[in-house]
Amino acid sequence: MTTKMHISAAALFLASLSLASLTSAARAESGVTATEIKIGMANALSGPTAGLGQGIKSGSEAYFRKVNAAGGINGRKITLVSEDDGYDPPRTASATEKLIKKDNVFALFGYVGTPTSKAALPLVVDNAVPFFGAFTGAEFLRAPVNKYVFNIRSSYFNEIEMQVERLVSDAGVTKIGLFYQEDTYGKVGKEGLLLALQKRKMSIAAEGHYMRNTENVDAGLAALLAARPEAVLMVGTYKACAALVQKAHAAGYKPKFFNLSFVGTANFIKAAGDAAEGVYITQVVPSPFDESVPIVKQYQADMKAAGASEFDYTSLEGYIDAVALVEGLRKAGPDLTRTGFLAALEKMNVNLGGLDIAFGPQDHQGLNKVYLSRVQKGKPVPASKL
Repeated sequence: MTTKMHISAAALFLASLSLASLTSAARAESGVTATEIKIGMANALSGPTAGLGQGIKSGSEAYFRKVNAAGGINGRKITLVSEDDGYDPPRTASATEKLIKKDNVFALFGYVGTPTSKAALPLVVDNAVPFFGAFTGAEFLRAPVNKYVFNIRSSYFNEIEMQVERLVSDAGVTKIGLFYQEDTYGKVGKEGLLLALQKRKMSIAAEGHYMRNTENVDAGLAALLAARPEAVLMVGTYKACAALVQKAHAAGYKPKFFNLSFVGTANFIKAAGDAAEGVYITQVVPSPFDESVPIVKQYQADMKAAGASEFDYTSLEGYIDAVALVEGLRKAGPDLTRTGFLAALEKMNVNLGGLDIAFGPQDHQGLNKVYLSRVQKGKPVPASKL
């Protein structure tokens, strides 16, 4: 009897250990171990938009490297798993599926583009994966609020509202044209322009478009030349926008050209050359050269430590996104889960080196400020008005 009781007790003990092990495994979160947090990134590292993906990646990696060197987050170091989607939505979807199902990342971070983010979103929702800090101001990532999506940058609607306000109030412009990428990104920009103009009882004076991942701007330029509006808002990527400005100048057409932040300021200036002079670009982060802003000074130091010799708006945005992501991971605590991370983000209200970043249950956009810059002598210079 005693022997049987000992065997029974031993079996019970082993069974309890097995159950505990299974329970622990069930609680284990994708992408999280005792020493690592896996973060997935899919964006353009090749092709005509490569400068944007490379900029976001270099800025974020500079900060992650610093965090890891200091011991990580609650003893866990960040591993960034990066995929190149070439700014092509089908490739984005495939890369996202790989990151979630094969690489088992904890969260997705630093995606570049509106159509690409749209391609990733169904996978984000279906797999309940946090989607943080996308390089796009698209409205569908903001309204209605998606429980898995958190944005840092201000929206395209905010940027376009500033552009139209400055054109109308500062320069008295009455005819505003639009040049846009023929896809979700361009259509979001057009919607934002229509809203801003309707507030002022105005309409789009002329519009032209081009196809994504091309520089075929001739038809779009012809549509603008037919009406010659006083200002043209461009909703495109840097090579296409540079081609438009160059060809417009060659045709003797020099309206006030405006770009959204997504264009990639440094890449646009380099691609457009002398034609970039005088072009206005709205920005969603401070100037990467303004050392009076603590986070900018910190960014410059960390980029130098990472071997970078140049600063620009895109890598600064990637850096700020990484700082905010790490802050959210820290606030989620040592028992890191996706649910806990999302809950921590919704309570986050912090000043990160001079930038106030706050989220709430009904507001998943951390920053709302828009800055105006103008290209002067080959460099973006902050501008308070036109």
